[in-house]
Amino acid sequence: MIRPRGARDMPACIRLLRAVHLHSGYPYAWPPDPAAWLTPEGLTGAWVAEDADGRVAGHAALCGAEVNRLYVAPGARGRGLGGRLLRRVTEEAVAGGLRPVLAVNATDTAAIALYEHRGWRLVRTERQDWGGPEPVTVRHYEAPPTGQRTGG
Repeated sequence: MIRPRGARDMPACIRLLRAVHLHSGYPYAWPPDPAAWLTPEGLTGAWVAEDADGRVAGHAALCGAEVNRLYVAPGARGRGLGGRLLRRVTEEAVAGGLRPVLAVNATDTAAIALYEHRGWRLVRTERQDWGGPEPVTVRHYEAPPTGQRTGG
Protein backbone atom coordinates (compact mmCIF):
# COMPACT_ATOMS: atom_id res chain seq x y z
CA MET A 1 0.00 0.00 0.00
CA ILE A 2 1.20 3.52 -0.83
CA ARG A 3 -0.09 6.24 1.49
CA PRO A 4 0.81 9.78 2.55
CA ARG A 5 3.62 9.92 5.09
CA GLY A 6 2.44 10.95 8.54
CA ALA A 7 4.42 12.39 11.45
CA ARG A 8 4.37 9.03 13.22
CA ASP A 9 6.13 7.44 10.21
CA MET A 10 9.28 9.53 10.61
CA PRO A 11 11.17 7.20 13.01
CA ALA A 12 10.54 4.22 10.70
CA CYS A 13 11.53 6.29 7.65
CA ILE A 14 14.80 7.27 9.33
CA ARG A 15 15.59 3.66 10.39
CA LEU A 16 14.86 2.51 6.85
CA LEU A 17 16.97 5.31 5.37
CA ARG A 18 19.89 4.22 7.58
CA ALA A 19 19.54 0.62 6.38
CA VAL A 20 19.47 1.78 2.75
CA HIS A 21 22.50 4.01 3.32
CA LEU A 22 24.51 1.15 4.81
CA HIS A 23 23.40 -1.27 2.09
CA SER A 24 23.43 0.92 -1.02
CA GLY A 25 25.16 4.18 -0.17
CA TYR A 26 21.98 6.28 -0.50
CA PRO A 27 22.01 9.03 0.43
CA TYR A 28 25.56 9.60 -0.75
CA ALA A 29 26.45 11.45 2.46
CA TRP A 30 24.58 10.62 5.67
CA PRO A 31 22.65 13.77 6.67
CA PRO A 32 23.36 15.31 10.09
CA ASP A 33 19.57 15.65 10.59
CA PRO A 34 17.81 12.82 8.75
CA ALA A 35 14.32 14.10 9.60
CA ALA A 36 15.13 17.48 8.07
CA TRP A 37 16.67 15.78 5.03
CA LEU A 38 13.43 13.82 4.56
CA THR A 39 11.47 17.07 4.81
CA PRO A 40 13.34 19.42 2.46
CA GLU A 41 12.36 23.00 1.79
CA GLY A 42 9.58 23.18 -0.77
CA LEU A 43 8.16 19.76 0.11
CA THR A 44 4.89 19.23 -1.75
CA GLY A 45 4.20 15.80 -0.30
CA ALA A 46 5.75 12.57 0.91
CA TRP A 47 4.52 8.99 0.71
CA VAL A 48 5.45 5.66 2.22
CA ALA A 49 5.07 2.14 0.94
CA GLU A 50 3.98 -0.47 3.45
CA ASP A 51 4.89 -4.15 3.25
CA ALA A 52 2.35 -6.94 3.79
CA ASP A 53 2.80 -6.59 7.58
CA GLY A 54 2.06 -2.86 7.54
CA ARG A 55 5.68 -1.79 8.10
CA VAL A 56 7.21 1.11 6.22
CA ALA A 57 9.26 -0.44 3.40
CA GLY A 58 9.78 2.55 1.10
CA HIS A 59 9.57 6.32 0.85
CA ALA A 60 9.28 9.02 -1.82
CA ALA A 61 8.86 12.79 -1.77
CA LEU A 62 7.94 15.56 -4.17
CA CYS A 63 9.33 19.09 -4.05
CA GLY A 64 7.63 21.15 -6.72
CA ALA A 65 8.20 19.01 -9.82
CA GLU A 66 11.22 17.17 -8.41
CA VAL A 67 10.87 13.56 -7.31
CA ASN A 68 13.32 12.87 -4.50
CA ARG A 69 14.02 10.91 -1.33
CA LEU A 70 12.91 7.72 -3.14
CA TYR A 71 14.20 4.56 -1.49
CA VAL A 72 13.05 1.02 -0.72
CA ALA A 73 14.22 -1.34 2.02
CA PRO A 74 16.93 -3.69 0.74
CA GLY A 75 14.85 -6.73 1.74
CA ALA A 76 11.73 -5.39 0.00
CA ARG A 77 13.29 -4.71 -3.38
CA GLY A 78 12.04 -6.57 -6.42
CA ARG A 79 8.40 -6.38 -5.31
CA GLY A 80 7.42 -3.31 -7.32
CA LEU A 81 7.38 -0.87 -4.39
CA GLY A 82 9.81 1.54 -6.04
CA GLY A 83 7.70 1.60 -9.21
CA ARG A 84 4.50 2.18 -7.24
CA LEU A 85 6.07 5.00 -5.23
CA LEU A 86 7.39 6.55 -8.44
CA ARG A 87 3.95 6.33 -10.03
CA ARG A 88 2.24 7.93 -6.99
CA VAL A 89 4.66 10.86 -6.87
CA THR A 90 4.48 11.30 -10.64
CA GLU A 91 0.67 11.33 -10.56
CA GLU A 92 0.73 13.98 -7.84
CA ALA A 93 3.06 16.20 -9.87
CA VAL A 94 1.04 15.77 -13.07
CA ALA A 95 -2.19 16.55 -11.19
CA GLY A 96 -0.54 19.84 -10.20
CA GLY A 97 0.21 20.62 -13.84
CA LEU A 98 3.90 19.75 -13.55
CA ARG A 99 6.21 17.52 -15.60
CA PRO A 100 8.23 15.62 -13.00
CA VAL A 101 12.02 15.54 -12.97
CA LEU A 102 14.59 13.78 -10.81
CA ALA A 103 18.32 13.51 -10.25
CA VAL A 104 20.20 10.31 -9.47
CA ASN A 105 23.80 9.41 -8.73
CA ALA A 106 25.21 7.76 -11.86
CA THR A 107 26.47 4.86 -9.74
CA ASP A 108 22.92 3.94 -8.64
CA THR A 109 22.32 1.51 -11.47
CA ALA A 110 19.23 -0.06 -9.87
CA ALA A 111 17.47 3.30 -9.65
CA ILE A 112 18.53 4.23 -13.17
CA ALA A 113 17.15 0.92 -14.46
CA LEU A 114 13.83 1.62 -12.72
CA TYR A 115 13.52 5.12 -14.18
CA GLU A 116 14.50 4.12 -17.69
CA HIS A 117 12.22 1.07 -17.62
CA ARG A 118 9.38 3.42 -16.70
CA GLY A 119 10.11 5.66 -19.68
CA TRP A 120 11.97 8.48 -17.95
CA ARG A 121 14.29 10.35 -20.34
CA LEU A 122 17.87 11.34 -19.56
CA VAL A 123 18.22 15.07 -20.23
CA ARG A 124 21.73 15.82 -18.94
CA THR A 125 24.63 14.59 -16.85
CA GLU A 126 26.83 16.77 -14.65
CA ARG A 127 29.15 16.69 -11.65
CA GLN A 128 27.73 17.97 -8.35
CA ASP A 129 28.86 18.25 -4.74
CA TRP A 130 26.46 16.07 -2.73
CA GLY A 131 28.33 16.59 0.55
CA GLY A 132 30.46 13.46 0.35
CA PRO A 133 34.19 13.01 0.01
CA GLU A 134 34.16 13.99 -3.68
CA PRO A 135 31.71 15.30 -6.31
CA VAL A 136 29.41 12.77 -7.95
CA THR A 137 28.21 12.35 -11.50
CA VAL A 138 24.49 13.09 -11.50
CA ARG A 139 22.03 11.99 -14.16
CA HIS A 140 18.98 14.24 -14.60
CA TYR A 141 15.74 12.73 -15.93
CA GLU A 142 12.30 13.97 -16.90
CA ALA A 143 9.12 11.94 -16.80
CA PRO A 144 7.62 10.62 -20.00
CA PRO A 145 4.78 12.65 -21.48
CA THR A 146 1.43 12.20 -19.73
CA GLY A 147 -0.23 8.94 -20.65
CA GLN A 148 3.01 6.99 -21.10
CA ARG A 149 4.40 4.50 -18.60
CA THR A 150 5.63 6.04 -15.34
CA GLY A 151 5.34 3.26 -12.77
CA GLY A 152 4.66 -0.40 -12.19
